[in-house]
Amino acid sequence: MDKLINTLTLKNGIRVVHKPDASPVSYCGIAINVGTRDEEDDESGMAHFIEHMLFKGTDKRKSWHILNRLENVGGELNAYTTKEETFVYATVLSVDFERAMELCANIVFHSTFPQNEIDKEVDVIIDEINSYNDTPSELIFDDFEDLIFSGSPLGRNILGDADKLRTYRTADALRFVKRNYATDQILFFSLGNVPFKKISQWAERYLGDVPEMHVQSKREKPCLYVPQKKVIDKNTYQAHVIYGNRAYGLSDNKRLAFYLLNNILGGPGMNSRLNVALRERSGIAYNIESNYTSYSDSGIVSIYFGTDVKNMEKSCHIVLNELKKLRNNRFSDLQLSKAKKQLICQLAISQESKESLSLSLGKSFLYFDKFESLDDICKSLEEITPSMLMEVANEIFEEDSLSLLKYQ
Repeated sequence: MDKLINTLTLKNGIRVVHKPDASPVSYCGIAINVGTRDEEDDESGMAHFIEHMLFKGTDKRKSWHILNRLENVGGELNAYTTKEETFVYATVLSVDFERAMELCANIVFHSTFPQNEIDKEVDVIIDEINSYNDTPSELIFDDFEDLIFSGSPLGRNILGDADKLRTYRTADALRFVKRNYATDQILFFSLGNVPFKKISQWAERYLGDVPEMHVQSKREKPCLYVPQKKVIDKNTYQAHVIYGNRAYGLSDNKRLAFYLLNNILGGPGMNSRLNVALRERSGIAYNIESNYTSYSDSGIVSIYFGTDVKNMEKSCHIVLNELKKLRNNRFSDLQLSKAKKQLICQLAISQESKESLSLSLGKSFLYFDKFESLDDICKSLEEITPSMLMEVANEIFEEDSLSLLKYQ
């Protein structure tokens, strides 16, 4: 764990974590362990809807004042929602850190969700849904998660259902927040050159008066996985295809080995096995990638490619053949060493983005109450052996265990 990180837990259970950095720009935000997975059956899209509405009015600010609070000093305020968490975060010069911290606290804990703003923002979210529906290369990932986690909240679409969104009222949003925003599942995180003593004082001032609340997690483990194959007629110019399976959760000790294997298979490098096989050698696919997402108790791997309909079957055969090679052919020590070096370099480059680093800090502490430095990750990677890669390949990429979704 990085020894330079400062931490504090307030009396109400909210945690505060700060990583010092010499940059004059500071990054801070609030991470909440609540996402789409925590919605009730009649709350489609509620977590994402609330993320939008946090910017639309509080007990002391209207939406215009929220918008301009950081913009007037050149800062930025943003937010996002996933299946399991909601993040609200800001980027400012260090001299404006207190302003950013107070604003984040105000919109997360004192939003009023005015109905007139709800009526306007729902149309914005529906436009977002329609835009998504017009992009099959993105929509297919949502449909595939629904296939992999069929019958489980993890399969739900983050954006929600347009008809249901139109029915939401102020009371619905307040009820969701009251039920889910437990103080022991909330974290304030920051990265920058502001002294931790000051951050601690401001945390007491702006977060210390939030009423303590604890809720027992109602998250259920995903239903038993059954591989499925599904073809949807979308009348698209290209065929869009995803192969995949459930994978390891955040706490699984095989996660890092599979992360490395997935990077070899279809990571961002142009030398990934799928890119070389489908694009460079065969010239039959432009977009080809393999994505691995870990959740608290499960995960998903999605191997996606888009190709001309006439090349679809050939492309499927090539993908399955590459997976077979991973299952049957042991990596040499040299191959493994090169793969580790590539991944370490990619991680180092990604950490050059201070905003990305701050969000990683927030997520890591939200789930594990610690943050692994790049050196820690390197040490863990060094322990991965060819046998470990073959083991996870056979567990996750066994052909009979794969699900398949096609748009054509």
